[in-house]
Amino acid sequence: MAVPDFQSLMLPVLRATAVTEIAAPDLRQQIADQLHLSDEDLALRLPRGSMTVFANRVAWANVYLQRAGLIKKIGRGKYSATKIGLNVLSENPPKIDLAFLQRFPGYAEWRRGIAPNAATPNDISENPAAINEIISTPEEQMERNYLTLTAALQSDVLDRVREMPPAFFERLVIDLLVKLGYGGGQPEMGQVTGKSGDGGIDGVIKEDALGLDIVYIQAKRYGISHSVGQPEMRDFAGSLDGEGATKGIFITTGLFSSGARDYVSRIPKRIILIDGLQLSRLMVEREVGVRVSEVYKIKKIDENYFAET
Repeated sequence: MAVPDFQSLMLPVLRATAVTEIAAPDLRQQIADQLHLSDEDLALRLPRGSMTVFANRVAWANVYLQRAGLIKKIGRGKYSATKIGLNVLSENPPKIDLAFLQRFPGYAEWRRGIAPNAATPNDISENPAAINEIISTPEEQMERNYLTLTAALQSDVLDRVREMPPAFFERLVIDLLVKLGYGGGQPEMGQVTGKSGDGGIDGVIKEDALGLDIVYIQAKRYGISHSVGQPEMRDFAGSLDGEGATKGIFITTGLFSSGARDYVSRIPKRIILIDGLQLSRLMVEREVGVRVSEVYKIKKIDENYFAET
C-alpha cells in the first residue's frame, strides 16, 4: 500500500506509544509492520531527497499529537502516551486527524500561534484546495511550492532565451556547458566559432581541463513547437565528419522528433541532444541566467547540544 498521509498515521502512532515508552526508530518499524508497508514504500523520499516520506509523516504525526497533549517525549528520542492520550484511545476513535485535535486547547492555541491564517479542517468544505495543505506535512508543502516555483521559472527562462538573438544563444550554450563541467569548468576552454558548413558548427568546447578531446556544438534557437528532424541530424553528423570528430552536442530551444532521436541512437558518433525543456532545467540548476532570490534556513534541534554530559 502507499504511505498514508500524516493524519492517517496519528492513531497508529498514539497506539504504539500507549503500550510502553518507545524510541523513534522502533516506533517507525512497528507502524510500518502494522501497515504492511513494502521496502519500496519505506524507501520513497521527498522530491529533494532530504528524508523518506514515511519518516517525515510519522514525525509530524508525532509533533501534532504532542502539541495536543496526547503523547509526550521521554528522554532523547523516546515517546509515551499521556493520560489524555490513553483516555482518547479508550473512546476507540475510528481516526485521529486535525479536526479531532481541535478539541484540545493546547493544540488549538499552538496552531493559532504558528499559522494564524492557515486553513483549518472546517475550511475544506468551502475551499477544496485547502485539503492539500491539511494532508501534507510542512516539508511536503515546501517541496510542492518549490517545484511549482521552479517549473514557472524554467518556463520563463526558456521564453527569454527564445527572445534573444542567435549569437546570444550560442554564447549561452558555451556558458552552460562550462557550468556542467566541460573544459574542466574553465570558460576559456570553450568558444563560439560561427563556422558554416554541412549543418554548421556553432561552437567547440574541450571535454576536460587538459583538452584531450573536443566536442562540437550546434545551437538552434527555435519556437516552442519547432521540431528538429532527422535531416538536420544528418547534416550535423556530416559536419562532425568534416572536422574528423566523433562527439557532438545539439542544443535547441525547440523539440527533437522521434526520427532525430532514433538516428543519433544508431550512428557510431556520440551526439547528445538537449531540447528546450532540458535546457531550461539545466540553466536553473546551474544558475545560468538566473540568481538566488531568497534563502530560507530550516533549522532543527541539535540533539548533541542537549545531550547529558
